[in-house]
Amino acid sequence: MNDEQAVNNRQIVLDTETTGLEPSQGHRIIEIGCVEMINRRLTGNNYHQYLQPDREIDEGAQAVHGISNEFLADKPRFPDVVKDFIEYLDGAELIIHNAPFDVGFIDHELKLAGDEFGQVETYCMVIDTLVMARKMRPGKKNNLDVLCREYDVNNAHRDLHGALLDSELLAEVYLRMTGGQSALSLESEDVTTAANGDVAIKKLAADRKPIRIIQASDEELSAHQAILEKMGDTSLWK
Repeated sequence: MNDEQAVNNRQIVLDTETTGLEPSQGHRIIEIGCVEMINRRLTGNNYHQYLQPDREIDEGAQAVHGISNEFLADKPRFPDVVKDFIEYLDGAELIIHNAPFDVGFIDHELKLAGDEFGQVETYCMVIDTLVMARKMRPGKKNNLDVLCREYDVNNAHRDLHGALLDSELLAEVYLRMTGGQSALSLESEDVTTAANGDVAIKKLAADRKPIRIIQASDEELSAHQAILEKMGDTSLWK
Protein backbone atom coordinates (compact mmCIF):
# COMPACT_ATOMS: atom_id res chain seq x y z
CA MET A 1 0.00 0.00 0.00
CA ASN A 2 1.37 3.42 -0.92
CA ASP A 3 1.33 6.51 1.31
CA GLU A 4 -1.69 8.02 -0.47
CA GLN A 5 -3.77 4.87 0.04
CA ALA A 6 -2.79 4.74 3.72
CA VAL A 7 -3.91 8.34 4.24
CA ASN A 8 -7.22 7.67 2.49
CA ASN A 9 -7.92 4.79 4.88
CA ARG A 10 -6.91 6.72 8.00
CA GLN A 11 -9.51 7.17 10.73
CA ILE A 12 -9.18 9.02 14.01
CA VAL A 13 -11.49 8.41 16.95
CA LEU A 14 -11.74 11.68 18.86
CA ASP A 15 -13.16 12.88 22.16
CA THR A 16 -12.87 16.06 24.20
CA GLU A 17 -13.48 17.17 27.77
CA THR A 18 -14.60 20.74 28.42
CA THR A 19 -15.22 23.32 31.14
CA GLY A 20 -18.97 23.18 30.48
CA LEU A 21 -21.62 22.47 27.89
CA GLU A 22 -21.79 25.54 25.64
CA PRO A 23 -18.95 27.25 23.77
CA SER A 24 -21.37 30.14 23.20
CA GLN A 25 -21.18 30.73 26.97
CA GLY A 26 -17.39 30.92 26.87
CA HIS A 27 -16.68 27.32 27.75
CA ARG A 28 -13.46 25.81 26.47
CA ILE A 29 -11.79 22.50 25.70
CA ILE A 30 -9.50 21.20 28.46
CA GLU A 31 -8.59 17.77 27.10
CA ILE A 32 -8.31 16.23 23.62
CA GLY A 33 -7.83 12.50 23.08
CA CYS A 34 -7.43 10.81 19.67
CA VAL A 35 -6.84 7.22 18.61
CA GLU A 36 -5.56 6.49 15.11
CA MET A 37 -6.66 3.58 12.92
CA ILE A 38 -5.36 2.78 9.45
CA ASN A 39 -7.27 0.17 7.47
CA ARG A 40 -9.28 -0.52 10.65
CA ARG A 41 -6.15 -1.37 12.65
CA LEU A 42 -5.17 0.50 15.79
CA THR A 43 -1.73 1.97 15.14
CA GLY A 44 -0.77 3.31 18.58
CA ASN A 45 -0.11 6.72 17.01
CA ASN A 46 -2.45 8.53 19.39
CA TYR A 47 -2.79 12.19 20.30
CA HIS A 48 -3.44 13.37 23.85
CA GLN A 49 -3.32 16.91 25.17
CA TYR A 50 -4.53 18.73 28.29
CA LEU A 51 -5.22 22.46 27.84
CA GLN A 52 -5.31 25.56 30.04
CA PRO A 53 -8.76 27.10 29.41
CA ASP A 54 -8.19 30.46 31.15
CA ARG A 55 -11.52 30.12 32.95
CA GLU A 56 -13.07 28.15 35.79
CA ILE A 57 -14.45 24.66 35.21
CA ASP A 58 -18.14 24.22 36.05
CA GLU A 59 -18.75 21.98 39.05
CA GLY A 60 -21.01 19.73 37.00
CA ALA A 61 -18.35 19.24 34.34
CA GLN A 62 -15.65 18.55 36.91
CA ALA A 63 -17.86 15.89 38.48
CA VAL A 64 -17.96 14.13 35.10
CA HIS A 65 -14.26 14.19 34.18
CA GLY A 66 -12.51 14.95 37.47
CA ILE A 67 -10.11 17.49 35.94
CA SER A 68 -9.37 20.48 38.17
CA ASN A 69 -8.27 24.04 37.45
CA GLU A 70 -5.16 23.44 39.54
CA PHE A 71 -4.16 20.47 37.38
CA LEU A 72 -4.46 22.57 34.21
CA ALA A 73 -2.58 25.59 35.53
CA ASP A 74 0.71 24.74 33.80
CA LYS A 75 -0.75 23.20 30.63
CA PRO A 76 -0.45 24.82 27.17
CA ARG A 77 -3.27 26.82 25.62
CA PHE A 78 -5.01 25.73 22.43
CA PRO A 79 -3.18 28.26 20.20
CA ASP A 80 0.09 26.73 21.42
CA VAL A 81 -0.81 23.31 20.02
CA VAL A 82 -3.22 24.13 17.18
CA LYS A 83 -0.74 23.56 14.33
CA ASP A 84 0.36 20.17 15.64
CA PHE A 85 -3.27 19.20 16.27
CA ILE A 86 -4.34 20.16 12.73
CA GLU A 87 -1.38 18.34 11.22
CA TYR A 88 -2.41 15.20 13.11
CA LEU A 89 -6.05 15.41 11.97
CA ASP A 90 -5.59 16.61 8.41
CA GLY A 91 -7.08 14.30 5.80
CA ALA A 92 -8.40 11.71 8.25
CA GLU A 93 -11.97 10.58 8.78
CA LEU A 94 -13.06 11.52 12.30
CA ILE A 95 -15.16 9.13 14.37
CA ILE A 96 -16.93 10.91 17.23
CA HIS A 97 -19.78 9.99 19.57
CA ASN A 98 -22.26 12.88 19.50
CA ALA A 99 -20.15 14.74 16.95
CA PRO A 100 -21.95 18.13 17.06
CA PHE A 101 -20.76 18.64 20.65
CA ASP A 102 -17.06 17.99 20.04
CA VAL A 103 -16.95 19.55 16.57
CA GLY A 104 -18.71 22.64 17.89
CA PHE A 105 -16.10 23.08 20.60
CA ILE A 106 -13.17 22.44 18.24
CA ASP A 107 -14.56 24.92 15.69
CA HIS A 108 -14.88 27.47 18.51
CA GLU A 109 -11.26 26.92 19.55
CA LEU A 110 -10.06 27.17 15.94
CA LYS A 111 -11.91 30.47 15.53
CA LEU A 112 -10.36 31.86 18.71
CA ALA A 113 -6.91 30.76 17.53
CA GLY A 114 -7.28 32.66 14.25
CA ASP A 115 -9.47 32.87 11.16
CA GLU A 116 -6.76 31.19 9.08
CA PHE A 117 -7.42 27.85 10.78
CA GLY A 118 -10.94 27.40 9.40
CA GLN A 119 -13.20 24.68 10.79
CA VAL A 120 -13.06 20.93 11.29
CA GLU A 121 -14.72 20.35 7.91
CA THR A 122 -11.73 22.09 6.32
CA TYR A 123 -9.58 19.11 7.25
CA CYS A 124 -11.80 16.08 7.91
CA MET A 125 -14.99 14.19 7.24
CA VAL A 126 -16.92 13.13 10.35
CA ILE A 127 -18.78 9.94 11.31
CA ASP A 128 -21.14 10.29 14.27
CA THR A 129 -21.39 6.95 16.09
CA LEU A 130 -24.35 8.19 18.11
CA VAL A 131 -26.34 8.59 14.89
CA MET A 132 -25.18 5.12 13.80
CA ALA A 133 -26.18 3.58 17.13
CA ARG A 134 -29.63 5.19 17.08
CA LYS A 135 -30.30 3.68 13.65
CA MET A 136 -29.08 0.26 14.78
CA ARG A 137 -30.76 0.40 18.22
CA PRO A 138 -33.84 2.63 17.83
CA GLY A 139 -35.58 3.62 21.04
CA LYS A 140 -32.70 2.47 23.27
CA LYS A 141 -30.05 4.28 25.26
CA ASN A 142 -26.86 4.65 23.23
CA ASN A 143 -24.31 6.33 25.48
CA LEU A 144 -20.77 4.94 25.51
CA ASP A 145 -21.21 2.84 28.66
CA VAL A 146 -24.32 1.19 27.22
CA LEU A 147 -22.59 0.48 23.90
CA CYS A 148 -19.60 -1.01 25.70
CA ARG A 149 -21.95 -3.48 27.38
CA GLU A 150 -23.82 -4.15 24.14
CA TYR A 151 -20.65 -4.95 22.21
CA ASP A 152 -18.75 -6.61 25.07
CA VAL A 153 -16.04 -3.95 25.37
CA ASN A 154 -14.46 -3.90 28.83
CA ASN A 155 -14.94 -0.46 30.42
CA ALA A 156 -14.54 -1.51 34.07
CA HIS A 157 -11.66 0.98 34.44
CA ARG A 158 -13.84 3.94 33.40
CA ASP A 159 -14.75 5.60 36.70
CA LEU A 160 -14.71 9.08 35.16
CA HIS A 161 -14.85 10.41 31.61
CA GLY A 162 -11.46 10.99 29.97
CA ALA A 163 -10.85 12.07 26.38
CA LEU A 164 -8.17 9.48 25.53
CA LEU A 165 -9.80 6.65 27.48
CA ASP A 166 -13.19 7.33 25.89
CA SER A 167 -11.60 7.44 22.43
CA GLU A 168 -9.95 4.07 23.04
CA LEU A 169 -13.26 2.57 24.14
CA LEU A 170 -15.15 4.12 21.24
CA ALA A 171 -12.61 2.75 18.76
CA GLU A 172 -13.33 -0.79 19.99
CA VAL A 173 -17.07 -0.17 19.97
CA TYR A 174 -16.95 1.25 16.44
CA LEU A 175 -15.00 -1.72 15.10
CA ARG A 176 -17.51 -4.12 16.61
CA MET A 177 -20.51 -2.04 15.50
CA THR A 178 -19.27 -2.19 11.94
CA GLY A 179 -18.35 -5.86 12.11
CA GLY A 180 -14.56 -5.60 11.90
CA GLN A 181 -11.45 -6.42 13.87
CA SER A 182 -8.85 -4.10 15.39
CA ALA A 183 -6.00 -6.25 14.07
CA LEU A 184 -5.68 -9.11 11.63
CA SER A 185 -2.43 -10.89 10.95
CA LEU A 186 -2.01 -13.19 7.97
CA GLU A 187 1.35 -14.39 9.19
CA SER A 188 1.65 -18.04 10.20
CA GLU A 189 3.96 -20.96 9.80
CA ASP A 190 2.52 -21.50 6.31
CA VAL A 191 3.44 -17.98 5.15
CA THR A 192 6.94 -16.96 4.08
CA THR A 193 8.49 -13.56 3.47
CA ALA A 194 9.84 -12.68 0.03
CA ALA A 195 13.23 -11.07 -0.50
CA ASN A 196 11.63 -7.66 -1.00
CA GLY A 197 9.84 -7.88 2.35
CA ASP A 198 6.40 -8.63 0.91
CA VAL A 199 4.38 -11.53 2.27
CA ALA A 200 4.59 -14.58 -0.01
CA ILE A 201 1.96 -17.29 0.35
CA LYS A 202 3.31 -20.82 0.61
CA LYS A 203 1.98 -23.11 -2.12
CA LEU A 204 0.05 -26.19 -1.04
CA ALA A 205 1.33 -29.62 -2.02
CA ALA A 206 -0.37 -31.13 -5.06
CA ASP A 207 -0.92 -34.44 -3.25
CA ARG A 208 -2.54 -32.86 -0.21
CA LYS A 209 -5.69 -34.42 1.23
CA PRO A 210 -8.99 -32.87 0.09
CA ILE A 211 -10.16 -30.02 2.28
CA ARG A 212 -13.09 -31.02 4.45
CA ILE A 213 -16.09 -28.76 3.89
CA ILE A 214 -18.49 -28.31 6.79
CA GLN A 215 -21.81 -26.73 5.92
CA ALA A 216 -23.53 -24.43 8.39
CA SER A 217 -26.67 -25.80 9.98
CA ASP A 218 -30.05 -24.08 9.67
CA GLU A 219 -29.70 -22.95 13.29
CA GLU A 220 -26.27 -21.45 12.61
CA LEU A 221 -27.52 -19.70 9.47
CA SER A 222 -30.41 -18.21 11.44
CA ALA A 223 -28.05 -17.01 14.17
CA HIS A 224 -25.78 -15.46 11.52
CA GLN A 225 -28.72 -13.65 9.92
CA ALA A 226 -29.81 -12.33 13.32
CA ILE A 227 -26.35 -10.83 13.86
CA LEU A 228 -26.46 -9.15 10.44
CA GLU A 229 -29.84 -7.63 11.26
CA LYS A 230 -28.46 -6.37 14.55
CA MET A 231 -25.56 -4.66 12.73
CA GLY A 232 -28.00 -2.77 10.52
CA ASP A 233 -27.30 -1.24 7.12
CA THR A 234 -23.63 -0.58 7.94
CA SER A 235 -22.81 -4.30 7.84
CA LEU A 236 -20.27 -5.20 5.15
CA TRP A 237 -21.78 -8.65 4.73
CA LYS A 238 -25.37 -7.68 3.94
